[in-house]
Amino acid sequence: MLHALLTISAGLFGYFLARNFVRRRLRFVDAVQSPLAPIISGIAATLLAWPAVLLPFVTLITAITFGIGTGFGTASGVRALKRNDNLRRLAP
Repeated sequence: MLHALLTISAGLFGYFLARNFVRRRLRFVDAVQSPLAPIISGIAATLLAWPAVLLPFVTLITAITFGIGTGFGTASGVRALKRNDNLRRLAP
């Protein structure tokens, strides 16, 4: 049960972390608009979380779920940028 809870929380953490990062920090970066951006960020997050598999309660599925959540969060952040959803605009 603890493994499942940790896996779900890792996926949600990756999703919200990536979504907020894209919406706040990468809003002026044109490369994030690419269709490959969520795939690249998901693979990078999985590779970044891979060494955590050595910890007792973290499995390979947890690292992969973190990468999938990060990819979906990046895609969601890009869609929010395209809609101008809750973003402050700079005054002219």
